[in-house]
Amino acid sequence: MERIQTVKQYEDLINRDGLTVIKYDATWCPDCKTLDKFLPDIMAKHPDKEFYALDVEQLEEISSKNEVRGIPSLLVYRNGEKLAHLHSKFAKTPAQISEYLETLESKK
Repeated sequence: MERIQTVKQYEDLINRDGLTVIKYDATWCPDCKTLDKFLPDIMAKHPDKEFYALDVEQLEEISSKNEVRGIPSLLVYRNGEKLAHLHSKFAKTPAQISEYLETLESKK
């Protein structure tokens, strides 16, 4: 999964017409590493979405602006608008992530 490195890259990605899913994480986060183990399988089931990762410590201003208070969190954007936010306490299992992403199908 490609990492977002700059504010400009982030802005370009969220302003796309399609669904962009950003995983907010940090290198020291054990739950983030667990999520990384099963996220590739989930991504394969959602080819209509583009997935990226963002380190909350590298891009703190973006994390703060999006009210990311726990990691890992999954946020979904389209046309510059945040459509959904899966908070960290609900982003721990493959079932939770899959259910969250499937609810986005109806928001197209």
